[in-house]
Amino acid sequence: MADLLKSTALKDGKRIVIKIGSALLVDAERGTVHRSWLESLASDIAEARARGQEIVIVTSGAVAVGRRHLDLPTGALRLDEKQAAAACGNIRLAHAYQEVLGHHRITVAQILVTLEDSENRRRYINARNTIETLLKVGAIPLINENDSVATDEIRFGDNDRLAARVAAMISADTLVLFSDIDGLYTADPSRDAQAEFIPVIKQITPEIEAMAGGSASNVGSGGMTTKIAAAKIALNSGCRMVITKGERMNPLKALEDGVKSSWFLPDATPKNARKQWISGSLKPVGKVIVDAGCLKALRAGKSILPIGVKEIIGTFDRGEAVQVIAPDGKEVARGLMAYGSEDARLIVGVKSSEIEEKIGYQGRDVMIHRDDLVVDA
Repeated sequence: MADLLKSTALKDGKRIVIKIGSALLVDAERGTVHRSWLESLASDIAEARARGQEIVIVTSGAVAVGRRHLDLPTGALRLDEKQAAAACGNIRLAHAYQEVLGHHRITVAQILVTLEDSENRRRYINARNTIETLLKVGAIPLINENDSVATDEIRFGDNDRLAARVAAMISADTLVLFSDIDGLYTADPSRDAQAEFIPVIKQITPEIEAMAGGSASNVGSGGMTTKIAAAKIALNSGCRMVITKGERMNPLKALEDGVKSSWFLPDATPKNARKQWISGSLKPVGKVIVDAGCLKALRAGKSILPIGVKEIIGTFDRGEAVQVIAPDGKEVARGLMAYGSEDARLIVGVKSSEIEEKIGYQGRDVMIHRDDLVVDA
């Protein structure tokens, strides 16, 4: 069963987030990118794209690259030195990715994020929409933590958890963590010859958490502890996650072919997990009163358009949860608003083509998208 999962799960993925660690990408001594390895990964990504898969890359390595070019000292860096190194390294990393993927006529778009971008609702939505738009137009988002401005208090601190947050943010179904270890063991295999390999994990138990050890690399900031933390985030969002050794050439192809790896498998799909989150975890802060035609449409699986809305009740921001109320006054659904309450009131009852005229900019055609709706049975 485990071999079957390894060989098919990646090929079945529709939206894949790939996390690349510093040790894989950067020569620690020279501060240069492992170009041949990156070229082989680009080839794998091009093949995945050719079969219709969407790819997002979360990359480490900016500090490792930048510190060498700025002649910063070896060992631990002060925060200001780390920020300077990241500012220098991000440019070089982005250029390297664009060159290798550009060879396959793939456009790369860099996004630098901070922890606040995943916790502040408005910034979360803006980041999600940016990534969604880039994927829609065929570009590959290249994401890294914005170490040049983030302080220690507002940092992820590792790109394992950042990758998991990104996967949850965009409802990805697969998260790949390329690492310096080929999966999860019952103990650190470099220290314990009796350590047993675990190919499939379906739940993060205290026993699983106790198996986490440190990082074998002196370049990266993540270890197995951060990978288990990432797995928690991924599984809760319905995203499967895999840990595998990434140092071999064509690492994505190797993973497709069933190379040794540990798969973390969720109970729900990303779509179902998101629906559960909307219906059970978010407190509604407003109401949207719809007409009979809109009610019929949403029960048929359609989005809520402004023309079918009769009234907006409450004060809320874009992306917040609201109750959807039928003409008889009963709650029939819950969803995430595409507009804040102020703009939503301006477009009540209007056609989607008239939205820009009413609010001064061209927003989304829908009031609540069907993917952001949970309709009562």
